[in-house]
Amino acid sequence: MKRFWNTVTTEADGGVALDGRPVRTPGRAALVLPRPALAEAVAAEWRAVGETIDPRAMTLTGLANAAIDRIAPDPAAFAAGLARYGESDLLCYRAEGPEPLVARQAAAWDPLLGWARTRYDVHFAIAAGIMPVAQPPATVARLNEAVAALAPFTLAGLSPVVTLMGSLVAALALVEGAATPDTVWAAAGVDEAWQAELWGEDAEAAHARALRRVEFDAAVRFLGLLG
Repeated sequence: MKRFWNTVTTEADGGVALDGRPVRTPGRAALVLPRPALAEAVAAEWRAVGETIDPRAMTLTGLANAAIDRIAPDPAAFAAGLARYGESDLLCYRAEGPEPLVARQAAAWDPLLGWARTRYDVHFAIAAGIMPVAQPPATVARLNEAVAALAPFTLAGLSPVVTLMGSLVAALALVEGAATPDTVWAAAGVDEAWQAELWGEDAEAAHARALRRVEFDAAVRFLGLLG
């Protein structure tokens, strides 16, 4: 689609307008943002459009569209799907060896699990290897409650962090300010970094990781603009 507008403004209700006409989501709902800072950032994406629209360059708009069209109609169902990652959280699956990798995983992952234990009063089952391990029902239920309590826009920002990291615990620590984005990103990449050190950097893997980092950073910015 070619650019068809000249001016982009934000409205008092948090909406974004093109030449005075409100922007709508793919589902035809009004694109209304819950915070002025987020509304201005989304408007900036529309101002930056060149001759044609490239949705891949409008990550904040895409997350806002998801919050309104996909999540807001049934936030409980969306939250339940996201909370299932807590049943097989990356942080609970440790390498059996070698010892330096085991130690590196522990250093990156134990503080995040320790925070969650204290924050939610839960316990985690830790497994060596890749065989599934069941988490205590009380842990699963408490993590479900924590995710279900989040607003649709927060869920929209949380979702890519969870799926990219493979860890609900790390994503919740990020949302609650208990871990920095760099800490969470590094924790998720422990195994990948170890392999790269052993066998060298693979160009294709490095490119894929760079793309994931762009998506991760966009979600982090989205969450930050929610205040």
